[in-house]
Amino acid sequence: MFCRVSSWITGTRLVSLPFSDHCELLADEVRLLEYFDWLRAECDRHRYGYVDLRPPSWCPDEKSSLPPGRSYYLHTLDLTPSTEKLFQSLHKDSIQRRIRRAEKESLSYEVGRSNQLVEEFCRLQLITRRRHQLFPQPVAWFRNLVRCMGDNLDIRLTRKDSVPIAALLTLRHRSSIIYKYGCSDDRFHHFGGMPFLFWKVIEEGKAAGVDEIDLGRSDLDQQGLITFKDRLGASKRLLHYIRYCRSGRAGASSLWDSHRVRQIFPHLPDLVLLSAGRVLYKHLG
Repeated sequence: MFCRVSSWITGTRLVSLPFSDHCELLADEVRLLEYFDWLRAECDRHRYGYVDLRPPSWCPDEKSSLPPGRSYYLHTLDLTPSTEKLFQSLHKDSIQRRIRRAEKESLSYEVGRSNQLVEEFCRLQLITRRRHQLFPQPVAWFRNLVRCMGDNLDIRLTRKDSVPIAALLTLRHRSSIIYKYGCSDDRFHHFGGMPFLFWKVIEEGKAAGVDEIDLGRSDLDQQGLITFKDRLGASKRLLHYIRYCRSGRAGASSLWDSHRVRQIFPHLPDLVLLSAGRVLYKHLG
């Protein structure tokens, strides 16, 4: 399954699927090669910038004729062990100790998808995206997710003395929970809000009969994020994209990767960041 993304900024391309970390193939390798030959011809015929596939089970080798794209780590957490074993598998200092700190601090906890939760989540997301020198997703993006996903979407949020300090957005698909977004106010990191919320996802997923938590992809150079997911007891494997670039260019990601753009982030007011996110985010994926 592909979506055609058309943009006057980033060009037109085929992506499977936009804004997703991975999308499994519905063909064996032989049929995939035939299909990709057709995709390349379509890309050239319609003058698309590139075709992007994101299969979690594909691994390039010397015999493969498929052009490799970017590679990432994909973390998954098996929830079939007991709750006690899952807690024991957490890193004692970085995760277990911070969960206990959060409980000691009596952090409040709320899960749902109300308008208030969406607004508080978006405020924390703005703080986080600024910290990471990225434009924030539009509020309308999250409202549409809530509207479309319904009961399969949850926002989990924790507060300290009524102040929102950390939040997670997860999706549910069959026997899996997919972690999509996490955000926090770094002034309160010492209270352990993020480890506390991830433990809530684990506890509630286990109680609901979920088999696995998909913790999403991480860039290979995001060592801090990779280490955090490792310390949750998750296993990781390489995730290789397949990309055919008609023009030989890197594609839409260069919009985020500009060093000059990142340099101005500390000086931009919130309103400018939010406006830029509304304009630019739909050109990505």
